[in-house]
Amino acid sequence: MRMTATLGINQIISHGFGLFLFAALVPLMQTSIEISHWHLATIGALTQLAYLAGAMLLGLIGHHVNSGRLLLVTGSITTLLLFSMSMLNDPMVITLVLTVMAASAAISWGGIVELITRYGRPENCATNLATASSGTAWGYGLNGMLILLVIPLFGWRSGWILAGALGAATLLLTLSLLRSLKQRHENHLAEESSAALSPLQLFSTIVRERTAFCACLICFLVGASAMPFSTWLNTYLAELALPPALGGYTWTVTGLTGMAAGFLIGKLADRRGHGQALLVVFGGFALSLLALAYSPEKFAAVAGFGYGLMYFPMWGIIAGWVSKQYGSKATMQINGIGMVTFGLGGALGNLVAGAVRESSGSLEGVYVMITGLAIMLACAAGYICLTEREPKPLFRPTFCLNMGMLR
Repeated sequence: MRMTATLGINQIISHGFGLFLFAALVPLMQTSIEISHWHLATIGALTQLAYLAGAMLLGLIGHHVNSGRLLLVTGSITTLLLFSMSMLNDPMVITLVLTVMAASAAISWGGIVELITRYGRPENCATNLATASSGTAWGYGLNGMLILLVIPLFGWRSGWILAGALGAATLLLTLSLLRSLKQRHENHLAEESSAALSPLQLFSTIVRERTAFCACLICFLVGASAMPFSTWLNTYLAELALPPALGGYTWTVTGLTGMAAGFLIGKLADRRGHGQALLVVFGGFALSLLALAYSPEKFAAVAGFGYGLMYFPMWGIIAGWVSKQYGSKATMQINGIGMVTFGLGGALGNLVAGAVRESSGSLEGVYVMITGLAIMLACAAGYICLTEREPKPLFRPTFCLNMGMLR
C-alpha cells in the first residue's frame, strides 16, 4: 500500500499539477500577465505534442533506463518547474515550461507502471495501477482547494509555490520508497533487462499480438471520445442555454468519482477479471452519454459521473491487463505506445468535433459521435470479457519474439 500511495502522489504532481494546474489558474494569471488566446492555443498544441513525444520516447528507449531514476529525474524537473512558474511573467517562457512538464508527465506515468508491475503483488496489480492512475483525479480536487482556500489569501503565485513544495515532499517519499524496494528486491536487475523489447519487436508485438493491439486500440478510442467530451462539454451546455453552475457541478462529480473509482474498479479487475472491469467503466460511460443525449439538463452530472468512472481508472486497468502477458519493461513500452495512440485519438477527435461544430453550427452531432465511440468501447470490453480466458491471440504471429520470456 505504501508503494501505491507514493506513486499515486507522484501522479498528482506530474499530471494533477504539471498538466492541469495551469488550466485552473490561467484566468487569475491573466490579470497580471498578458496571456492571449493565441498563447493558450499554442500551449494546448505544444503540450499535447510534448506528451506524445514523451510517451513515444518512453516506448522506444525507456527500457534502457532504471524506472526509479526515471521517476526521480522527472519528479525533480517537474518540482523545479512548478516553483519557477511562480516567478515567470513572459508567456513564451511559460509555454516552454508547460511543454517540458507535459513530456515529463508522460514519462513519469511509464515509470509508475513499470515499478508497480515489477514490485507489486500480481494479485493486486490492477488495484495498485488503477489507484495510482486516479491520482490525476485527486490532483483535480487539490487544484480546486488551492483556488478556494489558498489563492484568495496569497495570490495565484502561491498556488505554484505550494504545488512545488508538495513536489519536493513527494521526491523525498519516492526516494525513501525506492531505497526500501532496492533492499527487498536485489535480484530484479537481470529480469528487467531480459524482458524488454527492441523497437522492432515492440511495433511487431503491437500489430500482431491480441493483448497489445487491443490495448492500443482502446487507448485510441478513449482519446477520440474522452478528449472531445472534456474539451467541449461546457461549451455544449452553454449552447443549450443551461446555467454555468451546471458545468461546475458536473466536473465536481467527475473528480469525486475518479477519486473513488481507481481503487474500486481496480479491486473489481483483480477479483473478477480485467474484461469485466473494462465492461463496467466503458458500459457506464456509454450509458451516461445516452442519458446526456436524452436530456442534457437532467443528466449532465450523470455524464460527468460516467466520464470519471471511465477515464481515471482506465489507465491502470489497461496496464494491469497488459502486465498479465508481458514483463514489466515490455508493459511499460506497450503502455507508452498506448499513450501515443491516445493522444492521436484525442487530436483526431477534437479536429472532427471542430469540423462538425463549424459545419452544423451545433455540438449535438459531436456528442452523438462521442456516444457512438463509447458504445464501441463497451463492445471492445465485452469482447475482452468473453475471450479473457482464451489463450489464442487475435492474430496468428508469423514470427517469434522469444515470448517465453514475455508471457
